[in-house]
Amino acid sequence: MPPHLVILGQGYSASAVSALLSTRDWHVTGTKRVPEAGSPLKAFDAIESDLRDATHLLISAPPGEAGDPALMRYGVTLEKAPHLRWIGYYSTTGVYGDRQGMRVDETTDVAPGQTRSQARVRAEQDWQSLARRRGIACDIMRLGGIYGPGRSAFDTLRAGKARLIDAPDHLFSRIHRDDIAEATLAAIETASTCRILNFVDDTPSPQAAVFEEAARLIRFPLPPRLSLEKAWEDMSPMSRSFWAERRVVDSRLTKQSLNREWRYPSYREGLAAILESERVGSHD
Repeated sequence: MPPHLVILGQGYSASAVSALLSTRDWHVTGTKRVPEAGSPLKAFDAIESDLRDATHLLISAPPGEAGDPALMRYGVTLEKAPHLRWIGYYSTTGVYGDRQGMRVDETTDVAPGQTRSQARVRAEQDWQSLARRRGIACDIMRLGGIYGPGRSAFDTLRAGKARLIDAPDHLFSRIHRDDIAEATLAAIETASTCRILNFVDDTPSPQAAVFEEAARLIRFPLPPRLSLEKAWEDMSPMSRSFWAERRVVDSRLTKQSLNREWRYPSYREGLAAILESERVGSHD
């Protein structure tokens, strides 16, 4: 029997994992709270038997105010799932909190400042506890800002929604969707204990630099440059929460543990690959 991965909450990133593993003779069961008609995904509340057969579990759904919905719904089942040997949890680098621009890595203690990041830490701990009780491997994968085809600076520019914020000392960590998928597979292949993994590329960068590179590649006009103070005035609460924290996230230990380098070590290679895929797709 092929290995069986169950994905709890198959969104943008986890769909790339599903596509990659489906080419490797894996059986993949993806879930969504309420799948659209005709979707290959299953309803989140209807996978009890799939979990009993699962060899691997990937949790991509965020926790809610009451806790992690996957753990609350299926915790008892997962305590007894006979074939389960790996749990992967997609968390966020937000759990490191505000470090005033200082560097953090996989060994840095968490210090979440935002309510949603605090919920992530609790979920990380709960999934690790379950794995340790079961004596199986568990990887907590802390993701930076996710981008990729259909979700990049190109799309924001073309939609007229780009805001060029002049904050050169405010560096954001990013990760391409395909690197998430490939690193998740590498995590599965190298799993043995409970690990903390940082999925961020090698080039934390200002927001404006990414838009400038995207605009250069597609010869698109840039919006007016704004100071952070000016942009702050009409930011949404969610946007403000991102800009309120500064840290530089390192992934060298993750790359060593997974024995791989990032396919896209910076936004430059990532954007170039996205643009090439658009050009190829337009000629199909």
